Amino acid sequence: MKIIVAPNAGLCYGVKRALTLAKETRRKRGGRVVSLGDIIHNPQVITDLREKGIDSVADISEVRGGTVIIRSHGVSPDMTRALKRRKIDVVDATCPIVTRIQDLVARLARAKQEIIIVGDPNHPEIRGLIGHSRGFGHIIENEAQAAQLPVRKKRAVLAQSTQDMVLFEKVVGALLRRTGELCAFNTICRSTQTRQRATSELAAQVDVLFIVGGASSSNTRKLYEISKRILRRTYFIENAGQIKPAMLRGASTIGISGGASTPPEAIEDAVRTIEQAFEHNSTRKEIRVP
Repeated sequence: MKIIVAPNAGLCYGVKRALTLAKETRRKRGGRVVSLGDIIHNPQVITDLREKGIDSVADISEVRGGTVIIRSHGVSPDMTRALKRRKIDVVDATCPIVTRIQDLVARLARAKQEIIIVGDPNHPEIRGLIGHSRGFGHIIENEAQAAQLPVRKKRAVLAQSTQDMVLFEKVVGALLRRTGELCAFNTICRSTQTRQRATSELAAQVDVLFIVGGASSSNTRKLYEISKRILRRTYFIENAGQIKPAMLRGASTIGISGGASTPPEAIEDAVRTIEQAFEHNSTRKEIRVP
């Protein structure tokens, strides 16, 4: 039995940066330290941060003094102004890639251009981007919604930084049929594209593939959907405890991948659990590198 861990699986640069800033802030500052929403979409990491004294709040009305950390997904300009009005100390941990997308949306809005944003309307990154669009932004989730948009002479389209590249391409294709001049911006981060490509390649090589990550993680969900299109025996798990013997039955090669918010410990735990399930067999762990 062989285990293959996808290259680039696990925490991305933006998430690592946000976690480092959060821990440094807790270490250097007195008083209460909170994040505005979960810093990343992973329950184990959020529990660890809470134990270190970094709580998560859903709304700034819950903040009374101390320091607020803006998570990697970013916030809207209205939220930034609200924090300033309340004179709350802020540490901005917005991913630099998300910041660049925010700047792009703001620039397109100043030009009064219609902006199509491909993503999950309930995702914090998308809510922040819509806030930068000054009423010119419209969220769509799929190709079917794009095909229903009215015909326009000109519009722009961009994507949530963790969007599925295949889905984005389909949306762009649908918009080309509804738009005279379409400006398409590939705002899917390079790390996400690399992780999606590695996961799809791995899905074609193994008998079973486990996608490890938080259930509420959008980018991890995308990896699951990408793999599931290729490999029926793809499983989305939050932790190694969810791996059951029936999932491994008949498999000789098993793959593991993880989203941008999946800590390395979660992937290591999955590897150990699978190894223990086959402890009487010859087990070899193989990590492929690009």
